[in-house]
Amino acid sequence: MENLYCLRCNREIEAGQKSVAVYMFAQTVGVRPRQKSAARRICFCPQCSVSLAMGPPPEGALNVAAWMMIRELVGADPALTEAAWETLRGVVGLLPAEGSDGTPRRSTGTEGYFEF
Repeated sequence: MENLYCLRCNREIEAGQKSVAVYMFAQTVGVRPRQKSAARRICFCPQCSVSLAMGPPPEGALNVAAWMMIRELVGADPALTEAAWETLRGVVGLLPAEGSDGTPRRSTGTEGYFEF
């Protein structure tokens, strides 16, 4: 099994670790014989996935298409966002699970957004 690295931050992604993978290949259409490139797996760690999804769209049609897919994945299930926060808490140790006053955060109905 090959080592995978986040395309954005170059952080190693271990087997079984939560991440987002974008598979890309190209093939001809309307041309015989049909030509097809090898598929390439592009990985993003949870932190970069959430950061990309919540940021502005990148430039370039291909980048925007990938960005829209990543946004769809990140927005569909909170597991990836939770994994990103867990990693940040473990590495930095500065992000408490509670609000700044020490009380647990309550749901505001905007679970898809961060509250600063």
